Amino acid sequence: MISLQFLLTALVVVLAPGSGVIYTLAVGLGQGRSASAAAALGCTFGIVPHLAAATLGLAAVLHTSAIAFTAVKTLGVGYLLWLAWQALRGSGALSIRPDSNRDSAFAIARRGALINVLNPKLSIFFLALLPPFLSGDPATATAEMAMLGAIFMVMTFAVFVVYGAFAAAARDRVLGNPAAMRWMGRSFAAIFAALAGRLALERA
Repeated sequence: MISLQFLLTALVVVLAPGSGVIYTLAVGLGQGRSASAAAALGCTFGIVPHLAAATLGLAAVLHTSAIAFTAVKTLGVGYLLWLAWQALRGSGALSIRPDSNRDSAFAIARRGALINVLNPKLSIFFLALLPPFLSGDPATATAEMAMLGAIFMVMTFAVFVVYGAFAAAARDRVLGNPAAMRWMGRSFAAIFAALAGRLALERA
């Protein structure tokens, strides 16, 4: 069940830059290493509803219900656009400034969790990713799905923490360069806007 093939597949998926990675990098640059760890934790916990849905078969319902899928997707698109606006303003939650206010770890984690919770494609993704690695025994399928999901979450948190640490290490250099701060803020805004556009085009 827990094969090298699964671990490699999960690692490739986790390493791929998505909205959670971008958020963690932005927080690491803007608020430092501990804040990026909170972002990583929030993004990781944002996976839980989708893993639960895949395990319980609710992802299939979401996949077949155009109304439910569109509703969640619309909320996700709106949230990503809000993050893009925050980054563009340069004084919001994703600001990259020497004098930026530090958000609480809870607030940072909550935003990270919402990024994943409001992405309906994750439920369908896990429904496709995990079953091929099950043993085939119906009696243990639920437990196996939960175990594989837990491993995926641990890998997600570990990789995101590393991403955040790298961003935090570059923080002093970025903060010492006003042009770089403006460029980074606009870049994060553009990336979040692009991710919102991609999500808007997704179909169930």
